Amino acid sequence: MEALTTTNREPRGRMPALYLTHGAPPLMDDPIWPSELAAWSAGLPRPTAILVVSAHWESNPLTIGATTTVPLFYDFAGFPRKYYEVTYEAPGAPWLAERVRKLMSDVTPVADDPERGLDHGAYVPLLAMYPNADIPVLQISMPSEDPRVLLEVGRRLAPLRDEGVLIMGSGFMTHSFAAINKHVRTGGTGLESAIVEFDQWAAEALAKNDLDTLLNYRKTAPAVTYAHPTVDHFVPLFVALGAALDTEAPARTAIEGYWLGNSKRSIELI
Repeated sequence: MEALTTTNREPRGRMPALYLTHGAPPLMDDPIWPSELAAWSAGLPRPTAILVVSAHWESNPLTIGATTTVPLFYDFAGFPRKYYEVTYEAPGAPWLAERVRKLMSDVTPVADDPERGLDHGAYVPLLAMYPNADIPVLQISMPSEDPRVLLEVGRRLAPLRDEGVLIMGSGFMTHSFAAINKHVRTGGTGLESAIVEFDQWAAEALAKNDLDTLLNYRKTAPAVTYAHPTVDHFVPLFVALGAALDTEAPARTAIEGYWLGNSKRSIELI
C-alpha cells in the first residue's frame, strides 16, 4: 500500500472521491482504526465541504438531509449509553444542497428532509478524520441499490470535486453478521475464507479499474451472498466510482485489513 503523507491542507485542484468502511459506533474504541482514518484525512487537501452517501439512508427519490443545524441520527440499538451521547456539531452546507439539487434535478426528482441528521455511517468516520467538526457536512440519501443508478449519481455529482467538495460513499467492504458472529465466538481468531476471497476480488478489480467486473458483482464476485447478504453496504462504492469516471487512474487502497471478521478496505479515487 502506498504510504500516506501529510500535505498542504488548503483546497488545491480537484478533491478525490472516497469509498470508506465506516465500521460501527465502537469504531472509535479500536486501538488502530481511528489513527488510520486520521492519517488518511491528513494526507488529503482540506475540503470546502463533505458530501456523504451512506448505506444507512436509502430513500427514493434522492433526498437532501439537514442543511443548517445538522443533528446526529443514532440509527442503532442495543449499544452502551455512551454511544448515544456522542456529538459532532459540524456546520451545515445549504449552498452544497443547492448545488446537488441543480446537478441532479434534470435527471431525477430531488426531495428534502430538513430534520434528517447524520447517521453513524457519516459521523462515526468523520469523528476520526475531521475531529474538530469545522467542515460543513451534507448527507444525501442513496436513491437505489442499482450500481448503474448510483454510478450515474456519482457522475452527476463529479463537478463538485472541482469545488473542493469531498464526495464520500460510506459502507463496509464486506458486511456479514455471520462473519461477525464467528469472530466473536472464536475470540477474534475466526476469519472466513469467503470474506478474504471477496475482499481480494474487490481489491484486484479496483486496482485494474475493471468497472464491468464491479458493476456485475452479483455474477463475478466470489461468496457475494455471504459477504453481503444485503448489498446496501457495498453499493455506495459506485457513487465514488461514478464521481471518478473521467479518469483512468485505478483506485488506491488507503486502509486494509479486517475488523470483527469483515474487510475494512477503504479506497481513494483521484
